[in-house]
Amino acid sequence: MLPPLQKRLDEFRQQGRVQAGSLIISVFGDAIMPRGSRIWLGSLIRLLEPLELNERLIRTSVFRLAKEEWLRSEPSGRRTDYLLTPAGQRRFEEASRHIYASTAPQWDRRWRLIIAAGELTAKQRDALRRALFWQGFGSLGGDCFVHPSADLRAAFDALIAEGLAEVLGKLKPLMAADAQLGGAASDIEMVHGAWNLERLAGVYSEFVDRYQPVLDQLRDGQDQIDDESTFLLRILLIHDYRRLLLRDPELPDVLLSADWPGQQARVLCKELYRRLLAPSERHLDSHLQLASGQTPEAAPFLLERFREADPLAQVA
Repeated sequence: MLPPLQKRLDEFRQQGRVQAGSLIISVFGDAIMPRGSRIWLGSLIRLLEPLELNERLIRTSVFRLAKEEWLRSEPSGRRTDYLLTPAGQRRFEEASRHIYASTAPQWDRRWRLIIAAGELTAKQRDALRRALFWQGFGSLGGDCFVHPSADLRAAFDALIAEGLAEVLGKLKPLMAADAQLGGAASDIEMVHGAWNLERLAGVYSEFVDRYQPVLDQLRDGQDQIDDESTFLLRILLIHDYRRLLLRDPELPDVLLSADWPGQQARVLCKELYRRLLAPSERHLDSHLQLASGQTPEAAPFLLERFREADPLAQVA
């Protein structure tokens, strides 16, 4: 029987279809952004080759990401670097605040609402619903969308980026506090009306089932794991976790059950990532290159990922 780490890598390699563009986004956000947000295309191909992604698929995916303005190319002699665009950099920085957080967000007990105050076409309504869904908003039916902690200004900026600028004049953003009237629906009841938490709990449980054996293997420490395998697993871990967070409204703990599997997944991802970090960075030191042949060093913020805030830091 294969060790759990190798089993996870083999499961990925044996997939019938791989969304290479999505995986490359995860690689850029997790491994390349801390090293200056650029990489030689040939180096990216070599880093992902052990996952059995062929060169043609990677090139095609990178070109598509450049067309979508995530990346841009910069020739250097006969080689070409690909680096994040300013818009791509902002997207990754925003995503990183969610992916590498040690704890769930605190709640100020106010709800953020976006309500359609004007008439929307069916096409506009569907596009709006999809765009707000990917930002974590739940729907209360009709054209009312809700979230406990979203930045409404950032939500509107994201709608503009999705090509929905013409809809903004028909939307009303609101901040709402609980009036605490007797007999009214509770916050918990509103959560269950706006989001399908059962489905989300199921995919979180699958994540835990997939990666807990890997963490147990690393805790045991008896198997020798090479640096390349730790890098590949780190990428798959963050790739899978990032895709989970895209579905997750990141509700504060007070609005969730005590046994919510999302919290278990966060703790698991945190410990596993920090165990993989040092050996995977050694692999990048040896194999990540720019078109110039240089290997940029990782920025200090890499070590802050999943780190608990020091409660004494503000006192000192």
